[in-house]
Amino acid sequence: MKKVKLLALLLSLCSVSAFAAGNIEAGKAATEKNNCASCHGKDYNSPIDPAYPKLAGQHVDYLAQALKAYQRGADGPNGRGNAIMGGQAKALSNSDIQNIAAYLHSLPGSLVLKK
Repeated sequence: MKKVKLLALLLSLCSVSAFAAGNIEAGKAATEKNNCASCHGKDYNSPIDPAYPKLAGQHVDYLAQALKAYQRGADGPNGRGNAIMGGQAKALSNSDIQNIAAYLHSLPGSLVLKK
């Protein structure tokens, strides 16, 4: 009986985290609507300027927190200051942010991590 309860608990946690992770298709639509590829590259691995980040394959949490930091701006707590990204991010809802983060995370990234 304990195993059944544990399994039910684990399945319910998985469904909650899947819901919180965002919708990949909605994220793809949001990136197209906001023309993110114009700066970050059509594959999100080849930005038009080397100073712009590669977004494909980045962690969902990092992407979401970065967009929220741009919404807060440089004057906000833990904010980021960038005129272009600030304007882009301010128009996004929380669900837009989660969806965009899920979509970008789902793409194959070219970043290499060394241990």
